[in-house]
Amino acid sequence: MTTPVPAGDGLTPPPGCPAHGLGPEGIRRLYGPEAEADPTGLYEKLRAEHGSVAPVLLHGDLPAWLVLGHRENLDVARTPSRFSRDSRRWTAFQHDQVAPDSPLMPMVAWQPLCVFADGAEHKRLRGAVTDSLDLFDRRGVRRHVTRYAGQLIDGFAATGTADLVSQFAEHLPMLVMTQLLGMPEEYGPRLVEAARDLMKGTETAVASNEYVVATLRQLVERKRTAPGADLPSWLLQHQAGLDDEEVMEHLRLILVAANETTVNLIADTLRMVLTDRRFRANLSGGHMTLPDALDQVLWDSPPLSAVPGRWATGDTELGGRQIRAGDMLLLGLAAGNVDPQIRPDLDEPLYGNRSHLAFSSGPHECPGQDVGRAIAEAGIDTLMVRLPDLRLAVAEDELRWNSAWLSRHLAELPVEFTPRRAKAVQPPVEIDGPAPAPARPPVEEPLPAAPTPQPAAPQQPRRHWWSVLVAKLRGQ
Repeated sequence: MTTPVPAGDGLTPPPGCPAHGLGPEGIRRLYGPEAEADPTGLYEKLRAEHGSVAPVLLHGDLPAWLVLGHRENLDVARTPSRFSRDSRRWTAFQHDQVAPDSPLMPMVAWQPLCVFADGAEHKRLRGAVTDSLDLFDRRGVRRHVTRYAGQLIDGFAATGTADLVSQFAEHLPMLVMTQLLGMPEEYGPRLVEAARDLMKGTETAVASNEYVVATLRQLVERKRTAPGADLPSWLLQHQAGLDDEEVMEHLRLILVAANETTVNLIADTLRMVLTDRRFRANLSGGHMTLPDALDQVLWDSPPLSAVPGRWATGDTELGGRQIRAGDMLLLGLAAGNVDPQIRPDLDEPLYGNRSHLAFSSGPHECPGQDVGRAIAEAGIDTLMVRLPDLRLAVAEDELRWNSAWLSRHLAELPVEFTPRRAKAVQPPVEIDGPAPAPARPPVEEPLPAAPTPQPAAPQQPRRHWWSVLVAKLRGQ
């Protein structure tokens, strides 16, 4: 039985009995079998036991606070004077309690990023990011999405069956992002794998992070000498004067965050459209728009369940708890979105209501949310237009999720539909030479270099990774 931590006792718990999912002092772990099997259930246990702010243990049994209340999440997100983004304040770092290879490190180790800065430095770095993102033509972004979504659909349209997670949602955001970052397309598959592994907090998360960093560092070096109409070039040229390392780190942040969140948003919206009769009827009847559906999903299934972190700048109080200087707090986005204080009836639709926590709030609110929504909306719209009779191929209760400490990812979404011919679409720019095979991180293998065109073998057509991916999706 869990022994609640009394208010005012900080993160020093009373003794308790070890149990499944509990640390040695009776505090629940935010990782491991219990957390991964049913994160929503874990949040509700924590709310029942501790209220709006609960003590938890992270990897390595490091203590932290999980913010469960909607109002408390906004309080933390909007008051950087009390809750800083500078992770160097963390007591665990100051006492050398975090192992260098801890799966927490890629997400909480301080880096020269706007998400780890406050005040004037945050304004300088975030201004460069938001100004550069604003340079994108939204119609141009949608054209990229429509193009790649169509090509993915062509890979399975003739079969009459598909898994919309592995054959659609997991590929579309990264394909679009490689274009926005001015990257060679063949980098896509390995970046997808490394970015997803990085977010899972696995034993290879640090190595996956190193692969992403090395890839982006090479990209920045090329854009410094050969700029284009893309995000890294605009960041390098911005008046804020970002150096190469700052640009690389912000590209990493955007790439990883955009991929994970948009994959989950696409998959969960498709699941809801396919399984919730109200959504299907409303969408087909014109009573609810696709943006409305996205808003409902952002309430019910935010792409990230929790976001680390904030660090208390001094001793303070939150939700009846005494928070000590240097304590780490995690924004509980999923838990805050179902706070009974603001949503007493979870079945009540929230079409068009954007007061959810999915993109956080305050000065660190997600700057790329419009791009993410555009990718999800245009991709789903293209799919539904091309395959209007999509239907779930299994019973709804057979769907399964993979959960990690920060996100909950739909494992599969098998569907059936009337087989259709692939459309004749303009293929992506091809790269000479053999297509690189997707590989697992870490990168004991040679890191990817700028692509060097190789002469094609006699009588053989030129190929790139896209043709291999399409063949794989078609089962060839």
